[in-house]
Amino acid sequence: MNLTEKESILEGVLFAAGDVVKEDMLSNILMENKKEIEKIVDSLNQKFESENRALTIRKINDSYQMCTKTDYHKYISKLYETKQKQNLSQAAMETLAIIAYKQPVTRQEIEKLRGVNSDRSVAVLSEFGLVEDVGRLDAPGRPLIYATTDEFLRVFGYSSLTDLPKFNLEQNVTELKIEN
Repeated sequence: MNLTEKESILEGVLFAAGDVVKEDMLSNILMENKKEIEKIVDSLNQKFESENRALTIRKINDSYQMCTKTDYHKYISKLYETKQKQNLSQAAMETLAIIAYKQPVTRQEIEKLRGVNSDRSVAVLSEFGLVEDVGRLDAPGRPLIYATTDEFLRVFGYSSLTDLPKFNLEQNVTELKIEN
């Protein structure tokens, strides 16, 4: 096996791992001693540098990890901002379903259906850009009314609200209350 093949294998293994890989494991995979592993890593890092790539391989104690260079942190961090939108609590998901199917809807209507305070859920959904207030209801107290956003459609893979699965929200909420 030539150096280029060893570099490709090492690069693939570190990429696939997504975390640190013990030097012993790399030695095992490539059937090379630790000194040779270090040479392969150095050679690969030189290529990354000469080609102005965003990657580097770091040695962390007795392990190696493929990482992005710190110069690219501000760009890569945007990826994680998007991924956070996938981590919604059960309460937030229930609230989002109510808003999606009943919009435009007030917080009071949401709470009537859920049976609990939904302030935090609405705030989280707003932070994530999945819902927004779209005005005020012409009623005493002029409560805010909420609807889903284009970001909601994008995140859940819908082209429009008509793509939402057919669902009778009131019937399902009533059935849940009877069962409990």
